[in-house]
Amino acid sequence: MVKWLPVLHWLLDNIPFARQNRRRQRKAMTLTELLIVISLIGILMGIAVPMYTNHLARARNTVAIGDIYEIGLQIMVYMTDRGELPQTLEEVGWGKRSDPWGNLYQYFRIEGAKGKGKMRKDRFMVPLNTDFDLYSMGKDGKSVMPLTAKDSRDDILRANNGGYIGLGSKF
Repeated sequence: MVKWLPVLHWLLDNIPFARQNRRRQRKAMTLTELLIVISLIGILMGIAVPMYTNHLARARNTVAIGDIYEIGLQIMVYMTDRGELPQTLEEVGWGKRSDPWGNLYQYFRIEGAKGKGKMRKDRFMVPLNTDFDLYSMGKDGKSVMPLTAKDSRDDILRANNGGYIGLGSKF
């Protein structure tokens, strides 16, 4: 583009019609030009902001999935070393750590628990795991035991004894 700049100046200086228009050029923008620029900026922002928020949500979900995978591995190492599951996440070093939305990760030891009331359940009301439940309450910070509930759709959870880690709505 730089190579054409001298040619463009020569054309503007040597073509009579262009020379007259060049003298009449204004230094200020008209109201119409200003409105066009503002509308183009608005359109670009209307496209960019939703894309950015979707990207941010996917990134947070990915971080939570990675954290749950890592916590699950640390719980398995704990179980291998001691022969039993930990009572709380503090025993594996994750007691005070929170998910990307600022909520603490939830852990429930199924082994030795009385009743099935606190176990996470799928749409057929069957428990998701047989060893322990581990999940993040997701963006809304709310969760209930069955995955069919509205408050559980955004949860990031561990199911099938670690065979699935992801969104509750996709399980």
